[in-house]
Amino acid sequence: MNSTREPADYALAAKDPALLVRQHEAAVSWGAVFAGGAGATAFALILLTLGTGLGLTSISPWSSGTSNAKAFGFAAVIWVCVTSILTSGLGGYLAGRLRNRWLGVDADEIHFRDTAHGFLSWAVATLLTAAILTSGASGIARVAGQAAATAAATGGPVSVGTMQRGNAELATNTWPLGYFIDSLFRMPAVASPAAPATAEGRNDASRAETARIFLNSAATGDQLSPEDIAYVSQLVAQRTGLTQAAAQARVVTTYTRLLRKIDALDAAAKDAADKARKVTIGASLWLFISLLMGAFTASLMATHGGRVRQL
Repeated sequence: MNSTREPADYALAAKDPALLVRQHEAAVSWGAVFAGGAGATAFALILLTLGTGLGLTSISPWSSGTSNAKAFGFAAVIWVCVTSILTSGLGGYLAGRLRNRWLGVDADEIHFRDTAHGFLSWAVATLLTAAILTSGASGIARVAGQAAATAAATGGPVSVGTMQRGNAELATNTWPLGYFIDSLFRMPAVASPAAPATAEGRNDASRAETARIFLNSAATGDQLSPEDIAYVSQLVAQRTGLTQAAAQARVVTTYTRLLRKIDALDAAAKDAADKARKVTIGASLWLFISLLMGAFTASLMATHGGRVRQL
């Protein structure tokens, strides 16, 4: 069994027999562990802030969005890994260098304790960093939610879900349904002399009713019923002065274009969700790898700091 001990340790133990007991009671120097964790957390926030600034300034608005995203993603992965190694190494070294000097303990036990101190400092730093970043992310999400609510209240783009829920009053003032309703009741460039326009100004009641009719059919992807086509055509003819046949053709064409737009928006939303899922999976794997790097570096540097402390 390898039990390397310094002669000075035996001399100190002979003078004070309770020394060995006290050393066994202080196997973990929690002060050094928390000091290393706090130092690693502060250093991590500095490097993450620097990396965010460098990443944002390196993106050009004139270049391709795809190439920008790939370059930014690769740089972010490298920076997170480098940050984990540097910060964890600093925390581990501080934990090993600042812990108590153990006397009368063999080299194997000292090596294990130093490794444990490095790992514990990495765990403390990881938990502190996660708590800080989670708090900041929740604040950003809260602000984003308020901004989204404000945008919806002021007439921002309406989502397909909002349209399918039947919020006609909101949908008629937002894109894309609002645009198709406008085009449906748009006055022709040359009014038909046989049927002059009889309505003046915008008929909000007719617009809202037409939106509800469109939404009722669009929610299930069905075509308009003959009764709905005839009724909406009558509203369009009264508003624009078109003949009944021309108004009916406009209604069918407008509703068909609306269905195509909804299908395109749904496809785009599904594609964006799939891309976000893939990005989340990749980010989680690289975060796992960076955490392993940090744990290993902290344990390694703690043993180096502990050796220096024992001298």
